[in-house]
Order: sequence, then structure tokens, then C-alpha cells
Amino acid sequence: MEQLFEELSQSIRAHAGDSPVLLLISGGVDSTVAGAVLLKALKSEQIHLMYMDTGLMRKNETELVRASLEKLGAKNIHIIMCEHEFLSALKGITEPEEKRRIIGDLFITIQEREVVHLGLPENYFLAQGTIRADVIESGQAGKADIIKSHHNVASPLVNAKRKAGKIIEPLARLYKDEVRKLGRYLGVDEEIVGRHPFPGPGLAVRILGEVTREKCDILREADSIYIEELKRRRSRAGKSLYEEIWQAFTVLLPVRSTGVAGNGANSVRKYDWVLALRAINSADGMTAEVYPFETRDLLEISACITSSVKEIGRVTFDISNKPPATIEWE
Repeated sequence: MEQLFEELSQSIRAHAGDSPVLLLISGGVDSTVAGAVLLKALKSEQIHLMYMDTGLMRKNETELVRASLEKLGAKNIHIIMCEHEFLSALKGITEPEEKRRIIGDLFITIQEREVVHLGLPENYFLAQGTIRADVIESGQAGKADIIKSHHNVASPLVNAKRKAGKIIEPLARLYKDEVRKLGRYLGVDEEIVGRHPFPGPGLAVRILGEVTREKCDILREADSIYIEELKRRRSRAGKSLYEEIWQAFTVLLPVRSTGVAGNGANSVRKYDWVLALRAINSADGMTAEVYPFETRDLLEISACITSSVKEIGRVTFDISNKPPATIEWE
């Protein structure tokens, strides 16, 4: 890791010089570690970290992002509140790749608009937390097929920046496990380094079908309960389930299911959303195996979610490995 960081630092300094560098940051592992690399390789004054609250984020994400970036020594943190723009652009859109395209282009459009407000010169560099798996799955590595596009790889606007030689991607050769090791070497908090992966398009690709504010709120709350339950529960080895699992999340399905609320004579028929739980283990994200939960844990987590989130009436568990399935549903 020491040698890797020294190589990255030399390359970044040679490429960027004293020019400003803008990093679009989500608060996840990849973008945060990329930020840590830049902050240690260059002067913190020339690093601008832009976070967009798209309305597609995890619960309390914005507050956590701000605190973690400040702890890394960032001096230029720009929080952009743009939920309305993203949800408006996604209205009526159901096709997964179209969602990704819209979100990717909107990220860059808002970034360019905000750069003008920040007064950055035209020669600024755009940095990204792209990792090796992103490059491969976007069909950018050799003869690999396009499995799914990534907003920081396949967007036409990003490609234009790339063609101009104004892209910095310090993690593009690394897989997720290597990114975590580098983050720990650079002193990034374990709470961040140990976080499960989160897709760039956020909850939009974990809500099958049209994305709305109501669905985002439902999924955000259900996902928070799921993750907290995993952190609270212990495996036979004594570790938390969250630590044992490489990635866990919830998916809101585009169907409603008949259910019952109340007991006996007081029971009423309900017609609520169906939620899927996903939990997998993987070394690099290219292949994955379903985590073998104890049945009791699944039953109790399901009951906890349906009793706390009134809009969800049924919970399922995804038992598909990668391949044939991808880790994310869209």
C-alpha cells in the first residue's frame, strides 16, 4: 500500500500540477478513499469535494458525509441539495439503463453549473472514484461485454472530459478489497472503509420501476432497519453480521401484495409493497455468493421491518449468486 500510494501521488502531482481538482463524492468507500488520496497527494486548498444530495441517498447520508470529509482535512466541501431535479428527471422512467443514463448526465450537468458558481477556472480536473469492477462492467476493459453502465465511466459528458485529458481516477486499477486496504493505510475511519458498497445511482436502481419520493422514503427506512439489525446481531464466530457480509441492502419491488393488519375481529385487509433483502459475500465484486443466514435472523429481521414500516407488507430474500444474477438488481 505504501508503494502504491507513492506511485499514485507522483502520477497525480505530475498530471494535475497546481490546477484545481473537483471530486464528485458520494460518501461511499470508493469516492471517500479517492478523496483521501487526493488530499494527501496534493494541497488541500486545490481539492474541491462536491456532494449532491440527490434524494436517492441512504438515511442521514448527508450529515455523515460532511463529518467524514471534515475529519479527512478537507477545506472545500460543497453540499448541493438537488433532490427535486433528480426526482423530476426520473419521473415515469422504469428502464434500468435509462435511469443510469439520466442520473449520470444530471450529475455532470449540475456539476458544471455549480463549477461556474464556484468560480473554478476552465483547466480544473475532474476526479472520480472509479474502480476496476466499474471499468470492466461498463465494457471498457478489452472485449468485455457491457453488463451495466456506470455514471462515472460510460456517460458521454464524462467521455468528453476524458478525451480532453482532464480526468483523474486514482483507484481505476483497484478492486474493492484493495480500495479498503488503501483507505485503512491512509487513515480513513473504519466506519467508512468498512461500509458496504453503494451504487452511484443510489436508491434509483434499488427501486424497481418508477422512482418517487414516497418509494425512496419507504426504502430508505427499511434499508436502515436492515443494516442496523445486521450490525446488532452476532454470528457464531462472534462478529457482527454486518462485518461478515460483503454487501447487504434492500430492494423495493414494483408489486403490491395482499396482507392483514391487526388480529381477529379487528383485522383489516391491506395491499402493501413487497421488499427483497439482499446479502452476499465477494472478494472483488466480480463474483458473489449469497450469505447463509440463520433462519431465525431472517424471520426476526422481516418482522422488524414489517412492524416498523407500515407500507411494506411482505419481505422476501434473494438467494441468487453472481453469476447468473448481478449483485444489484438493476
